[in-house]
Amino acid sequence: MKYLIFSLLFILNFSVYSQKKRPSEYGIKIGILPAGKLDAITDVPGLKVGHFTLHQGKDIHTGATAILPHPGNIFNEKVPAAIFVGNGFGKLAGYTQVEELGTLETPILLTNTLAVAQGMEALIDYTFSFPENENVRSVNTVVGETNDGGLNDIRRRVLTRENMMEALKNAKTGKVEEGNVGAGAGTMCFGFKGGIGTSSRVLPKSKGAYTVGVLVQSNFGGVLKIAGKEVGVALGKHKYTEILKDYEDDGSCMMVVATDAPLDGHSLKRLAARAMLGLGRTGGVAAHGSGDYVIAFSTAESVRIKANDKEMLETHTTLKSQELDILFEAVIEATEEAIINSLFAAETIEGQRVKAEALPVEKVLEIIKKPPFGG
Repeated sequence: MKYLIFSLLFILNFSVYSQKKRPSEYGIKIGILPAGKLDAITDVPGLKVGHFTLHQGKDIHTGATAILPHPGNIFNEKVPAAIFVGNGFGKLAGYTQVEELGTLETPILLTNTLAVAQGMEALIDYTFSFPENENVRSVNTVVGETNDGGLNDIRRRVLTRENMMEALKNAKTGKVEEGNVGAGAGTMCFGFKGGIGTSSRVLPKSKGAYTVGVLVQSNFGGVLKIAGKEVGVALGKHKYTEILKDYEDDGSCMMVVATDAPLDGHSLKRLAARAMLGLGRTGGVAAHGSGDYVIAFSTAESVRIKANDKEMLETHTTLKSQELDILFEAVIEATEEAIINSLFAAETIEGQRVKAEALPVEKVLEIIKKPPFGG
């Protein structure tokens, strides 16, 4: 009984914890474009994010995160989408159909490596829950993962289909919780506690005033850089030092890119590729054992694919290829900041195999401001 109460309190604590300061609140500026009102993927109108988080003692730190492109029936109103593989050491369900058709027909779920099947089941149930889908016989679910086996007893496979459904039901617009929540509950990044992070950029009116939002599940290694400063080197803690010999930090990073710009699958593939440049700016190396995937989609109603449309021809107005450069910049900046936000938000956790320390923010701020790392 005592253990049950402790576990419930632990879950409650991590579901309502007060958000730590973000890098932007310390005056750390990443990139040249302005962030949206929330500096989150939910700055893209209509998009929702939900988490299910499970923390129990030292053994269980895991969860799921759901991203809903729009509030309607996504199977009936598919959104243009694309997936870019930075390094394919991962288990991304649904990849081939998105690659083939250039559309997304379910929400996206992120979770741990051994819970992908439960995520697929939940997305099938979610799709079947719409009465107008009563005759649907095939669903291309999209479920991404990273391996949280350092902090989480992943072999116990504690996450259920119902847990995944909770993430979907919890999805909402507005502020997105970051750090040790959802699919980021048990992840590590650059040898520190990683997690969920998000950011956004807004284009100028002359370029359509479109919004680009990014959400990441950070769980990878490298040599940490923040705003171009060699933080990992200064801290003496990175992938190539012996300090991490007890933990293999290759990991993975799932990146979700959303925009309200009217883009087709081809242009979205090009946007998705640029997210890897944002990861590179943080010091990530897309290591041999890393599963680095980017899922990009457009929420613009004008480019949605109606499942029951009987017209022979599709007519959509999309942005010209030569107008994509500023969107590329937006993706790079938002991805970089989302990863750094995940580190600043994360809390120290003692797990099954390792203790993941939170990023030492005060030391990081000193490093950034002080020569030779400062200006």
